[in-house]
Amino acid sequence: MNRLLLATYPRSHRERYGAELLACLAEAYPGRAWPPPREVAAMLRGGARARIRAVSDDPARPWWLDGIHLAALVLAALALVPYLQDVWDWALRVDPGSRAIDFHHAGWYPWAQSPGTRTRMLPYGLLPLVCVVALLRGRAWIALPASAAMVYSGATLGSSPFFDSEGVVGTGYYGLAAPILVNDLVLSATLFVACAALAASRPGRLRRLSHGWLVPLAGALFLAGGLHLVSNDPWFQRGQFVLEAAALLAAWWATAVTGDYRWSVPVAAFAVVRAHAMLSESLPLDIRHLPLATVVLVLAAMAPVLAVTAWDRRGTSRLR
Repeated sequence: MNRLLLATYPRSHRERYGAELLACLAEAYPGRAWPPPREVAAMLRGGARARIRAVSDDPARPWWLDGIHLAALVLAALALVPYLQDVWDWALRVDPGSRAIDFHHAGWYPWAQSPGTRTRMLPYGLLPLVCVVALLRGRAWIALPASAAMVYSGATLGSSPFFDSEGVVGTGYYGLAAPILVNDLVLSATLFVACAALAASRPGRLRRLSHGWLVPLAGALFLAGGLHLVSNDPWFQRGQFVLEAAALLAAWWATAVTGDYRWSVPVAAFAVVRAHAMLSESLPLDIRHLPLATVVLVLAAMAPVLAVTAWDRRGTSRLR
């Protein structure tokens, strides 16, 4: 079990200090296969700290390139979330029935026909899914045409036989007060620009994450599709709210630890897309919309806060 905890550290750290750390745990807690919870938390925190320091100290790529890569991943994942069940049902040829969002059947043309429902060739969710997988593996040249198709499908919503409007105009995520629909081109256009910038750089400069990162992606597809959790389900929205809040806190913590500016790039992209979705609702000045306005202000302030945190951390390191 101690070796599982050791896996949270980067490989170079395990090769250098792994045996020593395992020996210390065996001496401190003889006969125990698992250390106390406090020790487990300390090891997980140390592993995360070591990994982000390894990313920050990697000279193979500049911080801004890594930041754009992270921003593209965040935007692609944000676009995929409302359509997890749709992609799962299409892949397994499942009729979601009453669990569908603004469409009756999901699947490949022509079997996805039903009375009163226009057919489509593919589910829209495949496009952000391709982007996520390609970006995880550092293949920006694959994510670029997929993001371009996202822009096209949003601009021609309801008139394309490939995606049509089934599963596209369904409700999105309301955890931060407003959904991001396909015809809101800010997300897809920003993702396209990020993918274009990544594709223009040398392929070897992009970080390639291991195939193990596909496991949580497959888990999310199973949870949404296998357990029939649609994006307008309250528990689905609460779960995404927790994940987004945790990701913002993690970005702040990583910035505070390393003093690196790269973590502010995805936060800025996330804040722009989310704030635009909320502000485009044309909300009147009403006390009922105070929580929404507060969320917009918090999101808008996150990127500058991270930049100031990184600058302060760098200044402290120079004084030492």
